[in-house]
Amino acid sequence: MKRKNIEPSAHIYCSLINGLGSENRLSESLQFFELYKSCGHAIEAPTYNAAVGSYCWSMRIDDAFKVVHEMKQCGVGPNSQTFDIILHHLVKARRTEEAYSVFKRMKDEFDCDPSVSTYEIIIRMFCNEGKVDIAMSVWEEMKGEGVLPGMHVFATLINALCRERKLEDGCKYFEEMLDMGIRPPTHMFNKLKQALVSEGKEDVVMMLTRRLEKLKTLLVVC
Repeated sequence: MKRKNIEPSAHIYCSLINGLGSENRLSESLQFFELYKSCGHAIEAPTYNAAVGSYCWSMRIDDAFKVVHEMKQCGVGPNSQTFDIILHHLVKARRTEEAYSVFKRMKDEFDCDPSVSTYEIIIRMFCNEGKVDIAMSVWEEMKGEGVLPGMHVFATLINALCRERKLEDGCKYFEEMLDMGIRPPTHMFNKLKQALVSEGKEDVVMMLTRRLEKLKTLLVVC
C-alpha cells in the first residue's frame, strides 16, 4: 500500500496492531501504533484499545495504563471496552486482586462506567475463585447502577451458587431471571434442579418448573 502511495485506513492500523499484539510481536505492533498517530488520522478509541491490548498480551499492564492515560488526555476515552481488555488478561493470569483494583479504578479515577460485560468479567472471576459472596455484592452494585444482567451472567452466578450449595440464593436469582423474562439455559436449570433434589426440595423444583413453563408460554405468545 505504501509503495502505491495509498495511506492505510485507521481500521487497517487497528487490525495490524491487534494482530501483531496477539502474536506477542509487541515492538512491531507499537511501531504501527506510532505510525498511526503520526499520519494525521482522527484519534479513535478502537485503535488505542488495540495498543492497550498489545501491552496486555505481553502482560505489561503498567505500560497499558500509560496508553489509557494518553487516551484520557486526548479526549477519546477510555471506555468500558478498554478496561474489559485489561481485566480479561488479569483474570486469565489469575491476578484477582489486581483485577478488582482496576475495576474499582474505572469509576473512581477515570469516570468510566462499567458495562454489563465488565460486570460479567468480575462476577465470573469471583465465582471461579469460590468467592460468591463478593460476586453477589458486585451483582447488587451492578443493579444499583441500573445495569441489567443478561442470561450469561445469571447462569454464571447461579451455577456458582449451586456448587457452593447456596440454594436459597440460587433460587432467588433464578426467579429474578424469570421475572425479567429471560429464559434460562437448560443445563443451568438442570444443575439447579439436581442440587435441590439432593436436598429433598422437590416441591421447590416443581414450583420453579411451573414458573418456567409459564414463561415459555408467554414467550411463544409474544
